[in-house]
Amino acid sequence: MGEDVSETNLHDRNSGNEDQNLEFDIYPLSSYYFGSKDALPFKDHTQHHHLLRIQSNYAARGLRTSVEAVLLVELFKHPHLLLLQVRNSIYKLPGGRLRPGESDTDGLKRKLTRKLCVDEEGDGSEWEVGECLGMWWRPDFETLLYPFLPPNIKQPKECTKVFLVKLPASQKFIVPKNMRLLAVPLCQVHENHKTYGQIISGVPQLLSKFCFNMMES
Repeated sequence: MGEDVSETNLHDRNSGNEDQNLEFDIYPLSSYYFGSKDALPFKDHTQHHHLLRIQSNYAARGLRTSVEAVLLVELFKHPHLLLLQVRNSIYKLPGGRLRPGESDTDGLKRKLTRKLCVDEEGDGSEWEVGECLGMWWRPDFETLLYPFLPPNIKQPKECTKVFLVKLPASQKFIVPKNMRLLAVPLCQVHENHKTYGQIISGVPQLLSKFCFNMMES
């Protein structure tokens, strides 16, 4: 006869492993305020322009390092990922390129403040940057990214790091007019490479080790 695998049994088996009992609080989407501000200029009008800029930056400064944030809210008792939508077709995690000598945390706070706060010159103290969930590498000036550095690549062109950022119970998001901030369910993002790209579509798997607490508003 097969074993009855109950929820209690699962908790008992995982009780000695802290990595499998990571809890993360998520607050309702209705707890947050969304407003708009002046548009930010687009640096890349197409993917081709983006790759050309990476090539130019690499020639001037070497490896390009970018940092991006995973921001979660609750809607219909399901975790939703906050994504920036550009030109009604491109989805991005909030973040951007680090300045030379800038730390991952400081750079991500600066980018989040610039793109999602009314005071773009703030110190970013409202952002609680947590652990690095994953890293993606661009071996060459092409669109393909890898969640590992291929062994034959000695000089990668870009590294993108994704961090989990814990939101408070309430916060104001002020978004540039030429962008939209959308709450997209994790079940819709999961492995949907065609719509959301390699990094975003892989986020649900990176979050699988967490136990989400859906908090009341």
